[in-house]
Amino acid sequence: MTEREVDLALVERVRNGDRRAFDLLVIKYQRKIMRLLSRMIHDPSEVEDVAQESFIKAYRALPQFRGESAFYTWLYRIAINTARNWQSASFRRPVTVTSLETDDGETFDQIDGLSDESTPESVLASREVARTVNEAIEALPEDLRTAIVLREIEGMSYEDIASTMQCPIGTVRSRIFRAREAIAARLRPVMGQGSEHRW
Repeated sequence: MTEREVDLALVERVRNGDRRAFDLLVIKYQRKIMRLLSRMIHDPSEVEDVAQESFIKAYRALPQFRGESAFYTWLYRIAINTARNWQSASFRRPVTVTSLETDDGETFDQIDGLSDESTPESVLASREVARTVNEAIEALPEDLRTAIVLREIEGMSYEDIASTMQCPIGTVRSRIFRAREAIAARLRPVMGQGSEHRW
């Protein structure tokens, strides 16, 4: 059974009155949704509130879920829209977290290849790259930031991102390309300093 089929089976169980099946979907996707939202909202308590609201909206909207896209794609769309509504209602500027998640290996490729040695210089260089990448992501317009986070952090396919963001796949490719170019431009000075640079 594929991941998508498992999700659809759980959705069907919820529709048939099994509320515990929805708990399983929440447990499965809560961490990913929180990570996604933390790229849009600074305050961890607000992230939790928006995540909870997203799951409530998803639960209420399950009768309309047709299964044309993967469940998580549909759920991500709800979470992104809920975060946007929260930002609008709060008159807040979209913001992101200031550190990459490195505990579960979900990082940008540039960081992984920086250095194999744990010298003080390499540790500082890694931190500088991570800080620069995060600042570059924060500075992106919301549509570019969302696209690059869904692709690079969440590992979603272009098709799923297009479905989540409700735009053509060509637009997704363009946004990801532009986001990568902006991040690379910010990284060039950092990466170009060479190993002889003294921190």
